[in-house]
Amino acid sequence: MPANTSLADTSPADTSPADLYRHSLRLLLDKNIPAWVDLWAEDGILEFPFAPQGWPGRLEGKEAIAAYMRRYPDHIDLHDIPDLRIHQTTESDVIVVEMRAVGRLVETEGPFDMTYIAVVTVRDGLISSYRDYWNPLAVQEPGVDFTASGTR
Repeated sequence: MPANTSLADTSPADTSPADLYRHSLRLLLDKNIPAWVDLWAEDGILEFPFAPQGWPGRLEGKEAIAAYMRRYPDHIDLHDIPDLRIHQTTESDVIVVEMRAVGRLVETEGPFDMTYIAVVTVRDGLISSYRDYWNPLAVQEPGVDFTASGTR
């Protein structure tokens, strides 16, 4: 059964997929990208099924994910995750996440308000697969180019 969840009181010691995911969001809000990357398996895969042409659709390996996310805070100043629902699947290592993230686009000072659905697989306490179903049209504003920076 889906449950509303909070980011409060998460810690790296929590190893359930839901707890690990909540902890990962706390790290993104804290702009601690190195610690966020540390939550990934060495052979982790990050996929963007709706990525527009010229944007990465699949990143393979922790190193590629780290390079992609390195400058994330330079482009998106994430302020809050006001809506978060984590659904457990019949596979104990897979969760489906519905969430909304808000903040601002650093370059334009414009608002950032994105709704996501993600399918996340955790193996041995680390993220091994993350399919991020986000809407790239929501951030395609004139003068904003996330492709050159390595992040969306």
